Amino acid sequence: MIGLSATPFLDIHRIYFEPAAEAYTRGREILARFPAAERVPVASHWRIPELQGGDPGDFLRPKREVLVLGLKKGLACRPNGRSADFIAPSTSNGCAMACAYCYVARRKGHANPITVFANIEEISAAIARHAARLGPKPEPNQVDPRDWVYDLGENGDLSVDALISDNVRDLVAAFRSLPNAKGSFATKWVNRDLLGYDPQGCMRVRMSLMPASAAKLLDVRTSPVAERIAFIPELHRAGYEVHLNFSPVVLHEGWEAEWSELSAEVDDVLPASVKDQLAAEVIMLTHNAELHEVNLAWHPKAEALLWRPDIQEEKRSEGGQINLRYRAGWKGRWLQRFLDLLAARMPYCRVRYAF
Repeated sequence: MIGLSATPFLDIHRIYFEPAAEAYTRGREILARFPAAERVPVASHWRIPELQGGDPGDFLRPKREVLVLGLKKGLACRPNGRSADFIAPSTSNGCAMACAYCYVARRKGHANPITVFANIEEISAAIARHAARLGPKPEPNQVDPRDWVYDLGENGDLSVDALISDNVRDLVAAFRSLPNAKGSFATKWVNRDLLGYDPQGCMRVRMSLMPASAAKLLDVRTSPVAERIAFIPELHRAGYEVHLNFSPVVLHEGWEAEWSELSAEVDDVLPASVKDQLAAEVIMLTHNAELHEVNLAWHPKAEALLWRPDIQEEKRSEGGQINLRYRAGWKGRWLQRFLDLLAARMPYCRVRYAF
């Protein structure tokens, strides 16, 4: 495992579990993997008061020490159209990492450690049925020229989930059997076990990158940016399609120079075989007042970059939340400036979407 200190990245002391998960082979495997952990039965993985009412100043501990085991109830595939054609039913939610800008932390009221779902066979079967109903993709789109693409990690990081169970390995195997579809997930974690999964081109890994100076402050408990970049060629040689996820683009004094340096580093490291298939997503920062208050309790230095009311404005999200984004008009100019910087050093990197 890769960690940022001598403290283990995962040191599971307590597992909250839905008893029904024990009926599944994967559920029993996960419980057996952490035999010393305290087991606490819960009626629902969504309703755990100890997690929802956690001390904001104790934000990191549950991410390292707590695991939740449940069942995925809703198995529908939702249309997306940006990063993927569809959002697949998830095999997990929550994350052991603690990126200061991440919306996932709000889903359960506090830190939201990893919740892993035991019914992997049902999830994989639902994806296969959905892809079979679709048939061949009728025409190329900005997501992919040939395959229907399913986002598998909407609310977590599958590279970290692979430390917990074989769910990710099973997803790769499931997509190998689908002639018209591929999976996709974004990651900030270098997990070398992925290199042995034999994806055969059926899985897209979107490596998330930002300038190293910002990542040291904002991407808490993630792999260093230089290690992520160095891992990209290895993933490609192992059979993954590898794209980049420039996310989030955080505006501050000197941001252009930092992103130019990052583009130069990526360009220097990637071989031609990766560059020939490369594409990217660009996502400008979206922040949230509720998350701002949580961050002030455990990581106030991050808010010096994230909380910029002088250049941000309120926007209501599709889910009804009030978020903060960079001000309209100016955001478009800054985004175009970013795209110009990227094109100057990495003209081969197609931008699939940017917002």
